[in-house]
Amino acid sequence: MSTTPRSVLAVGSHPDDVELGCGGTLARHAAAGDRVTMLVVTHGQAGPGDVDRRTAEQREAAATLGADLVWGGLVDGEVSNHELELVHLIESTIRSVGADVVYTHGVDDTHQDHRAVALATLGAARHCRQVLTYESPSSYGFRPHLFVDITSALDKKTAALGCHRSQVADSRMVDLEVVRNQAGYRGFQSRVGCAEGFVPHRLVLEV
Repeated sequence: MSTTPRSVLAVGSHPDDVELGCGGTLARHAAAGDRVTMLVVTHGQAGPGDVDRRTAEQREAAATLGADLVWGGLVDGEVSNHELELVHLIESTIRSVGADVVYTHGVDDTHQDHRAVALATLGAARHCRQVLTYESPSSYGFRPHLFVDITSALDKKTAALGCHRSQVADSRMVDLEVVRNQAGYRGFQSRVGCAEGFVPHRLVLEV
């Protein structure tokens, strides 16, 4: 992690997406003094739990990670119908927070909202020097070659995911045991205790 505070933006389609993909990394950013912002594009209307509950859960999860929360206001399942609006939304958020580092979904994903957000973010972040994609339970062919050691932040990641009680109870996509196992596997790959993996779209190394 850099010793100079940065502004970090993580973009996700639905409540819990960001925590699943890079929650441990965001916790590490926050612990290092970076400003962390989560842009959640929809309120998760199509998932388990009603909108009010999912909204409250997401607020609690963001607070657990030490992150600011921005809502996109689009409709779950219909994100791909708003391509230009989505690019402008993400671009506006990047500008408003002065993002130095951007995290988003990978483009190879079976969920149409995830794919749309991934592609829109790559366009919106075209002037950013660090843009990395994270994996989701619905990713396919995801082969990370950049890793962040989240050994010290795994409990914070699982605590944030635990805030999404409607999803933990009713969705197989949010299984805390699987999350811990995956972190251990990515840690094994990267020769640390626990890790999150990323595929860089653009990464300028400071030397």
